[in-house]
Amino acid sequence: MTDITESARSYAMRRGWFRFRQSGLSMLGAALVLAVLVIAVIGPWIAPFPEHIAGGVDTANRFRSPSMAHPFGTNELGQDVLSLVLAGTRVSVLAGLGVVLIGTIGGTLVGAVAGFVGGWADEMLMRLADLKLVVPGLILAMAVAAALGPGLMNMVIAIALSWWPGYARLVRGEVIARKEEVYVTAARAMGATPARVLFRHVLPNIVSPIVVKMSLDMGFAILTVASLGFIGIGVRPPTPEWGTLLSVSRSYMPDFWWTAVFPGLAMFTAIFGFNLLGDGLRDVLDPKARR
Repeated sequence: MTDITESARSYAMRRGWFRFRQSGLSMLGAALVLAVLVIAVIGPWIAPFPEHIAGGVDTANRFRSPSMAHPFGTNELGQDVLSLVLAGTRVSVLAGLGVVLIGTIGGTLVGAVAGFVGGWADEMLMRLADLKLVVPGLILAMAVAAALGPGLMNMVIAIALSWWPGYARLVRGEVIARKEEVYVTAARAMGATPARVLFRHVLPNIVSPIVVKMSLDMGFAILTVASLGFIGIGVRPPTPEWGTLLSVSRSYMPDFWWTAVFPGLAMFTAIFGFNLLGDGLRDVLDPKARR
């Protein structure tokens, strides 16, 4: 029985990978995401001017246009924009990943309990989610970030507090649909505890929509992180972050366009890649799309 199950899973994975490869946009998204993740890991070490990442300045070279020495030009402090963008990739991607992970874990637990237990627990938890949805996520994140103070971790917590209801509603609906399946009934008949039924039999079968939503949300999380940095309540200089770089450079547009264009292009590439990847995963993992 185990061999049959493993064989079926292996066949499903091969078929899914084949379907994914058939989409050029999905492969492009995967390549862009892979490039962004690699830069997030090694970016600070391959930066041509690491001293600028730590806050060093070179006023003699301020506002240099793109050249061989400075491919992305320099900013108002003479700092190499390429180095700042490379280092900012790690901050932005890690912050976005932290937001999505915290929101996923919290929302999954809330939605799983609400959908599986039902009754008053479902009503209370879902009304709490609805109450949060009344307040725009960015406004709530701004308020929490302002209360907690600047800093990467505070910013991640602030945004994650507004991120979980979407996962809670998704997981609740999936759990309600799955908890009446035959295999769940069989597990209950064999004496499995409610917790085991939920975490061993129900949740593993709703991973696909959660993964798809996570991949799609990564782009929006990065954009929200940049938004807080842009308005000055996110990561503070000298720590490089895409939103902060854009906020500072807007004062020098359009004369010194490169100070804003290259951080903006980096943000666009990351968001575009995660959106394409999410669309590709949705096409592969959506049961209705299978043939």
